[in-house]
Amino acid sequence: MLTVHHLGKSQSERIVWLCEELGLDYDLKHHVRDARTMLSPPELRALHPIGSAPVITEGAMVLAESGACMEYIIARHGGGRLSLPPGHPGYPDFLYWLHEANGSLQPAMGRRMLIGRLQVPSENPVRQAAEERLDRALRFLDARVAAVPWLAGEEFTAADVMMGFPLTTMRYFAPLDLSPYPGILAYLQRIAAREGYQRAMAKGDPGMPLLLT
Repeated sequence: MLTVHHLGKSQSERIVWLCEELGLDYDLKHHVRDARTMLSPPELRALHPIGSAPVITEGAMVLAESGACMEYIIARHGGGRLSLPPGHPGYPDFLYWLHEANGSLQPAMGRRMLIGRLQVPSENPVRQAAEERLDRALRFLDARVAAVPWLAGEEFTAADVMMGFPLTTMRYFAPLDLSPYPGILAYLQRIAAREGYQRAMAKGDPGMPLLLT
């Protein structure tokens, strides 16, 4: 049995969403953040040395990192769904956007969050560079989802599942005004309308207001 270890308000929501989109039979284990540090509890850290969510287990297999968990589930349980084959014309876009969320957008949001918490002055060139890099990533994404319904083109794929977290739940930790990006806001409404997303968020983080605007 595939088990998904989910930490509330974390990237592991991606894996719950993926499983719901695929209609998999899986076991969902909830973990609660430490009330003082807001970090992973000891029982989650005991599962994997990196000590963060998501973690999935299946038999003796233990795997962390949301991108790795996603590729494992798609390969082992996806049956060709939510990915594109190499011969598909949208395959390069699928690959790019599958990795862009954790490779570019999320780090840019994280840098901006840390610089803000350090109260670096707005005229500081490091802060200005961080703001510009994040805006560049968002404008690129905005243009993409204004041109096509989903990141790989006409088909919803795992790339969209990867992108959901930084645009929604991560904003609890790194507040971000998306009003300058109408394409992204419309994209979030398409995500919100998916039954798989609705089920995943209700199961993974029941009662949490969803940041979809």
